[in-house]
Amino acid sequence: METIDTIQEMRRFLAGRDGLVALVPTMGYLHEGHASLMREARRRADTVVASVFVNPIQFGVGEDLESYPRDLERDRLIAGEAGADVIFAPTVAEMYPQGYQSFVNVEGITGRLCGASRPGHFRGVTTVVTKLLNIVQPGIALFGMKDFQQLAVIRTMVADLNMNVEIVGMPIVREPDGLALSSRNARLDDAQRKSALCLSRALFAAKEAFSRGERSAATLSALALAPIGAEVEAQVDYLELCDSATLEPVTTADEKTLLALAVKIGTVRLIDNCILGEE
Repeated sequence: METIDTIQEMRRFLAGRDGLVALVPTMGYLHEGHASLMREARRRADTVVASVFVNPIQFGVGEDLESYPRDLERDRLIAGEAGADVIFAPTVAEMYPQGYQSFVNVEGITGRLCGASRPGHFRGVTTVVTKLLNIVQPGIALFGMKDFQQLAVIRTMVADLNMNVEIVGMPIVREPDGLALSSRNARLDDAQRKSALCLSRALFAAKEAFSRGERSAATLSALALAPIGAEVEAQVDYLELCDSATLEPVTTADEKTLLALAVKIGTVRLIDNCILGEE
């Protein structure tokens, strides 16, 4: 498996490949969730490109850009075992050279949830994903559903801008105890790791109540908040029940209602979600 760090090299590599190209964009420090995307990409495509790039323009002031975990050699091993043909790991200067001044902005759907609490975040996401799609020119690109809003935003952008790529959303991968896999989990100490289980407990509490017939969004929210409130280090950024297509808030839940939440455990911000009617 090759590792490429320039756009020119990446294009030259792909010019010699036939068939369908799949792209799996990541910020590195790969885990089983990323590996599941690459295995699915391997199943669907002839060439699998995994990008590893910690994108500075999607981090706000005071966020964890500098402390975001990085280990390219580890990423190479995981990506290779999962079936990637090449890692594209450009530098910041390669992606945003001096004088760079072009950005992609999706409105509406970016204004809530993570978009409300992280101004400018999705402008950074859509800009870097557009650049990666332009560089790699994949037929398919795969994203995890843990970042549900990100997936929705990218699908909106691709449709609105008539991009010739299929966006594939893949299920959340969890630890046996329910914690959603995230590169940021590496920053939790042992006590915080236990506290972080309040996110999945919140989701499961709401799903259980929904399965028993509860449909009030206010009641379901209260039930979800209870396990988070029991953890001293947990601070809720948001917890909302939304329409899974528009991300607009709902007062009455149905099978397709999304429960999305973001919680800080100490200084580590974690996100998770579920569709109430899904197994």
